[in-house]
Amino acid sequence: MMLRRPRWSAALLAVTLAAAVVAAAPSVTQPLLRAAGRALVLSEPASPADIIVITSDSAGAGALHAADLVKKGIATRVAVFTDPPSGEDLEFIRRGLPYEDTAARQIRQLNALGITDVVKIPRDEAGSGGEGRSLAPWSDQHAIGSIVLVAASDHSRRLRRVLDRDMKGHAARVTVQAERYSGFDPEKWWQTRSGARIGIIELEKLALDVVLHPLSF
Repeated sequence: MMLRRPRWSAALLAVTLAAAVVAAAPSVTQPLLRAAGRALVLSEPASPADIIVITSDSAGAGALHAADLVKKGIATRVAVFTDPPSGEDLEFIRRGLPYEDTAARQIRQLNALGITDVVKIPRDEAGSGGEGRSLAPWSDQHAIGSIVLVAASDHSRRLRRVLDRDMKGHAARVTVQAERYSGFDPEKWWQTRSGARIGIIELEKLALDVVLHPLSF
């Protein structure tokens, strides 16, 4: 009688072999890993625009990058996405206690950096998809013709794809810039636990987006 090998054993074997290859042939694998890291990052040339928008997950790094763009004369106004409360935020609200969401924190950071002309973009859905679907009608409503959008570097490429879909048919032209101040380094992301975790997760998300939307442009 033939015994079936558990499925997980094949996966474990694949992971073990992959780790062995990385350890044994860094001269071969490191260029591939660098190419994978670079595939996540997209930073398009920025020209003067109506407004600079920073994504929620770009956090303080996005605020810093936006301040740099303002100083370069790209735009004078900056917009942040509202942060739908969830988890512990809802508990603070239930208890009647103040809390600082991502939008409030980014506005405070922008003010500290000398940026006072800041507006909020309403958003009901979290994540990149929610930001893209909120940005399109908001830009129409406010007659925005051009936007420089500052994104977290590790998923700026994926966000470009999302925006290509969500902004289709809308007047605003969006330029994506990857923030420069976060800890993600596409040249050596696999060398730290945090970088490896971010890189693997974002590569999976990018691959899934390509599979689900192969003609996204």
